Amino acid sequence: MERVYIGLGSNLAEPQKQLRTALLALDNIPATQLVAVSSFYSSDPLGPADQPRYVNAVAALDTTLPPLQLLDALQAIELDQGRERKAERWGPRSLDLDILLFGDRLIDEPRLQVPHYHLHARAFVLYPLAELAPPDLLLADGRRLDALLAACPFEGLQRLD
Repeated sequence: MERVYIGLGSNLAEPQKQLRTALLALDNIPATQLVAVSSFYSSDPLGPADQPRYVNAVAALDTTLPPLQLLDALQAIELDQGRERKAERWGPRSLDLDILLFGDRLIDEPRLQVPHYHLHARAFVLYPLAELAPPDLLLADGRRLDALLAACPFEGLQRLD
């Protein structure tokens, strides 16, 4: 089993409900177990400003699936929940699921980069991740979670009850 951290985000079609439904689907991926879920956070959108705020969270999974097979399962969940892939990056979406960390693996493939390539600059990922992972977590690329948090202020975020 490897510990994997998944970033969840939605700003369309009842975002909190989208995340709750996605969490149930994550727990039903074969050879995978949902271990923990962070709080939900409301965050400012990246990209076009004329879109609703996002709801974000991080989930911890234990899995025996290889990375690309897990990615395929995540993309199937996105599609099942109405995700439409468009040319516009960072636009509104019903569901976004990203592999943030995959054990101690460093992955650089055309379809998947782990640690997630913008992890260090996204408070809406780092703060929920810090709820689940130890603060001295060493990422596969040598960076420490606590150092990333110190360099990424808690701006534009609101923890939801």
